[in-house]
Amino acid sequence: MTTVSPSTSDLPSIAHGLELTEDQRMIRDMVREFAQAEVAPIAHEIDEEHRFPVEIWNKIVELGLPGIPFSEEYGGSGGGTLAYAIAVEEIAKVCGSTGLTLAAHVSLGTWPIYAFGNDRLKQLYVPKLIAGEYMGAYGLTEPNAGSDSGGTQTTAVLDGDEYVLNGRKCFCTNANHAGVFIVTAVTDKSLGSKGISAFVVPRDTPGFSLEKGEVKLGMRGSDWASLVFEDARIPRDHLLGPEGQGFKTFMKTLDGGRISIGALALGIAEGAYENALRHAKEREAFGKTLADQQAVAFKLANMALDIEASRHLVYHSARVKDAGQPYTLEAAMGKLHASETSMRVTYDAIQIFGGYGYSREYPLERMWRDAKLCTIGEGTSEIQRLIISRQILR
Repeated sequence: MTTVSPSTSDLPSIAHGLELTEDQRMIRDMVREFAQAEVAPIAHEIDEEHRFPVEIWNKIVELGLPGIPFSEEYGGSGGGTLAYAIAVEEIAKVCGSTGLTLAAHVSLGTWPIYAFGNDRLKQLYVPKLIAGEYMGAYGLTEPNAGSDSGGTQTTAVLDGDEYVLNGRKCFCTNANHAGVFIVTAVTDKSLGSKGISAFVVPRDTPGFSLEKGEVKLGMRGSDWASLVFEDARIPRDHLLGPEGQGFKTFMKTLDGGRISIGALALGIAEGAYENALRHAKEREAFGKTLADQQAVAFKLANMALDIEASRHLVYHSARVKDAGQPYTLEAAMGKLHASETSMRVTYDAIQIFGGYGYSREYPLERMWRDAKLCTIGEGTSEIQRLIISRQILR
């Protein structure tokens, strides 16, 4: 397997640290070094073998990356959303699967409890999630409820001091390794989406089981599975937020998740661009380098432009969240632009590599496959345009 390592000098100007704090630059440099030394060498292997790299996850935990956006009260470092997004970005440059693992754990598996849980839930789970004692997972999508998450069919019925859950979820990232799950279920069918509630489900819950996930196009080193609830009984105090507020809770969770996916897509695009830029400078055709061919030079120019625009949008959405301001619009814009940029950049990078790009000997085809998930997860591109249009027209 031929690997091509990115170099800082290939990055557009903002990646050199402009507009970043000293702490954010330190986190970026630390994660970049880790990604290059530990993640890049096995990225091809885990994709080929569909293997979740437990050893890499343990190192991610040792570096404290799951705690970056959370307060010190629960064991986090209080580094903020932007620093966390940069960490996801740096890992995704070399391995989208590993970037996705971190993103799902933090934004979907930990943040909802941190933001919406009662004191008991926060004390019970957040420190363990930050410390890596538990991995977190998030179950929203169902066989008949994808983009239409209001069509949830899983049910939760209150029986004394317990809720009894029945139904199933699919495409749940981190599921096979998770110790705690956050899921939605209908508690009052007559209220539509206002009758959906959210719950924290421990892995050892009686009546709760997992089924093997489907074989994936990309992100093959990221784990997923289906969740099955058959009279699964969870304590009443594991209701996440007020009953009937689950749909609203999950929509807010997805806003933050879109910043993560935006960062993930940005990293994949940067990795592909850096590979293509270096190849274009070294490869000769028709008596000169590819970079001296205008058709290739213009592709590289478009890549750099789209990546720079995506970085500004994604970083801005993270800064808005860190400022405590509403960020639904900014997160949707950043996620949409970065994910579609990632698809374009990886496609053009393969084109610049030619037959080598089509070969599995180089990482471009993996990056292209990984990028596709970014246009689907946390809301498809079509859903992002719906969100943006509603925000600007209301």
